[in-house]
Amino acid sequence: MKHYPVVVIGAGPAGLTAAYELMKRETPAIVLEQADKVGGISRTEVYKGYRFDIGGHRFFTKVSEVQQIWQEILGDDFIKVPRLSRIYYRGKFYNYPLSLLNTFLNLGVVPSALIVLSYLKARLKVKLNPGKEAETFEEWVTERFGARLYRTFFKTYTEKVWGIPCSKIRADWAAQRIQGMSLKGAVINALFGSQNAKSLIKEFDYPLLGPGMMWERCQEILETRGTPVHLNTMVTRIERAGTQIKRITARQGNRTFQISADHFISTMPVSALLRCLDPLPPQEVLQAARGLRYRDFLIVALIINREHLFPDNWIYIHSPEFKVGRIQNFKNWSPAMVPDPNKTCLGMEYFCSVGEPLWGMSDAELIRLATQEAIALGLGVKRGDVEDGVVIRQRKAYPIYDAEYRQHLQVIQDYLETFDNLQTVGRNGMHRYNNQDHSMLTAMLAVRNLFGEEHNLWTVNTERSYYEEFTLDDARSKPVLVPPRYPEKGPLSPHRPKATIF
Repeated sequence: MKHYPVVVIGAGPAGLTAAYELMKRETPAIVLEQADKVGGISRTEVYKGYRFDIGGHRFFTKVSEVQQIWQEILGDDFIKVPRLSRIYYRGKFYNYPLSLLNTFLNLGVVPSALIVLSYLKARLKVKLNPGKEAETFEEWVTERFGARLYRTFFKTYTEKVWGIPCSKIRADWAAQRIQGMSLKGAVINALFGSQNAKSLIKEFDYPLLGPGMMWERCQEILETRGTPVHLNTMVTRIERAGTQIKRITARQGNRTFQISADHFISTMPVSALLRCLDPLPPQEVLQAARGLRYRDFLIVALIINREHLFPDNWIYIHSPEFKVGRIQNFKNWSPAMVPDPNKTCLGMEYFCSVGEPLWGMSDAELIRLATQEAIALGLGVKRGDVEDGVVIRQRKAYPIYDAEYRQHLQVIQDYLETFDNLQTVGRNGMHRYNNQDHSMLTAMLAVRNLFGEEHNLWTVNTERSYYEEFTLDDARSKPVLVPPRYPEKGPLSPHRPKATIF
């Protein structure tokens, strides 16, 4: 049985960032990944030379330390990509960010006026009830945009993504994903070009060969510098004794092996982590884990015999008559994603759950459905243009913020915090719909905890300071993001109450 100072479970952005930070501190670690490639949901799949994302992944952050890591790893292989996305609704395309003229012409005078009146009514209601906080996604969006705009541009798409009514989705999700947005802010942006909101950026960095290029390069760096990354390796058992994790059992093909460590950083779905513990957690913790829900995802990549189709990076499909939720045009992210300049590759994204009819369709049926919808949407795809296609399914793509998730997660969080040498990070490790940079930040802070700092990882992406520009003055009374002072080498303590290096 081998022993490492740190075991990292999962080789997505969070897991690889943790390993990368440990490598820079010359601390031996090992990374175990269940899939056959690194990157998690930020990986890049390849089919006959065509490269495509599992969703689109912009590289934009206001956390300077995350930006620094990206630059260290990829350097000159970043390209600048102009952002262009639109909303398809009832046969018309709406610019996003908001273009007043485009929206006015599409909606017409009367509907536009009714949206403004609805917004004013919602704001008046908020002023008359200043102490009442929105509890659901429906309430949160209605307060900021009005009921009419909510029904037009938020309700259908959101319910398509999550598969549950907006009245059953917690406001926490909206607060994370639509930070600082309001109808007033969108109008100001349209008139004056303000870019205060992260959702309204005009340009972003992108790896030349897709986001997986970042994490494949990170894997190369780690292995060159002595940190092994084991793929096709599933953690099946996590042995605990009191407040300590002692060792893990992993399976790689037909081989089973054990690894002990002083510290463990996990990015695996927290519900799966708890089921792997031996002895098992108390029943109330297991019940909470069973209560956490996930939304699955599949993408149909269509290879189309057209040099150009539309200029957008991606298009949101809000119309309920179409099952597709979002369409990526990968050639517009990077021309290098498409090997034949005379062809185009579209990613038709479908949000569903295991057990639903859409998930159970065969690959041939899904390719046929995606082809029919691409033609019907009027995107320039003609009958006979689609030459080939491939389907990729992604389980547990999105943690669901339903009405019960918060109480379940609190039970789990309280239990996990009893361990001295276990930290969970990343989207699935914390059951939090983090962006890539937020997931990386949780990993960076977890490593810093091992080197004497004391960060509460659960506050990442919930406090304003984590997603706006970060300054030392802002950080004085909060977990700091300045480099810690630590010896260049030294073994990690096997206990984490103070998590010091000695």
